[in-house]
Amino acid sequence: MEKPAQEAHTGNRRGRRSRQEILDAAARVMSVRGYAGTSISTLVKETGLPKSAFYHHFESKAGLLSAVMAQGARGFFDAMREAHRNPPEQGAPRERLGWYLRKTGEVFVHREEFLRLLLVLVMSHEAAEAPEAQRTVSAVRDEGRDYMRHMIRSSFMSEGEDAANAVADALGHFGMAGFDGAFVSLQSEDGKPIAEFMDQLADAMVALGAALLARR
Repeated sequence: MEKPAQEAHTGNRRGRRSRQEILDAAARVMSVRGYAGTSISTLVKETGLPKSAFYHHFESKAGLLSAVMAQGARGFFDAMREAHRNPPEQGAPRERLGWYLRKTGEVFVHREEFLRLLLVLVMSHEAAEAPEAQRTVSAVRDEGRDYMRHMIRSSFMSEGEDAANAVADALGHFGMAGFDGAFVSLQSEDGKPIAEFMDQLADAMVALGAALLARR
């Protein structure tokens, strides 16, 4: 006998809720303990859900990590696009790049769990059994560099399109390295606000860009 439509709908809603609870708990715990240090038993305790619920939604712990990373990446870049929705249309490169980087710093503060886990996976090989998650890590880093180049290019457009492209291509990796360092400092709680790092990074990148253009 088929289940009544209302009962099926309720079951689907409950299933979606339990899946999201698992993803949220896994993101929270893995960002602190890492992938290798997070067991399904720990997540069972965190959520209060039975172990069978985990394997109903995810075929393995590796599959769970892949879903966590995919969800985190979507949330992070959605937040970046929202933060940068109305950039200043005028102004010198320092003014424009400073705006972009300050907005990015604000996103970092609200996406710490995802970024912590991302850096753990970048610096370790503990998720080798989860190749899909590792591919997501690589894709996020690539998209992050593309986003950094976009911010630099947009900031230097007052110097002309060719100049803006040259600076963006030259400084994309440097900008990402600055982001990484600022986030690590934020996690170390050394007392320096990320907004200050972002302002200093903007100063450095604009100076490097100006020097690069002066040599052209």
